[in-house]
Amino acid sequence: MKKLLLAGLVITLSGCSVFDGLVHRIDVPQGNYLEQRDVDQLRIGMSKEQVNYVLGAPVAENVFADDTWYYVFNMNSGSGNDYRRSVTLTFVDNQLSDYAGDFDRPKNFDTPLDQ
Repeated sequence: MKKLLLAGLVITLSGCSVFDGLVHRIDVPQGNYLEQRDVDQLRIGMSKEQVNYVLGAPVAENVFADDTWYYVFNMNSGSGNDYRRSVTLTFVDNQLSDYAGDFDRPKNFDTPLDQ
């Protein structure tokens, strides 16, 4: 009887993995969704207000160093193909001075808007 009960338990628990491909799992997006065309609009010397207009508010702000903005996007895909992109912007005297991130550096980043 114990062997039969154990075999039934093992079959029941292993059955969950058999149907795993049939279960629909939703995509869970989190953070700031950005595309390369958004990042291409960034230029050195832009004010924080201008960057906020172009990219939106950053998802994470450091209270102790408010001159660094972090834009992070995570897509936890139900199919298992997770996606993550991040951009870090640094400001000096309220003006954009540096870009780092997963997107290509904008071609005109080093050309100020005034020119």
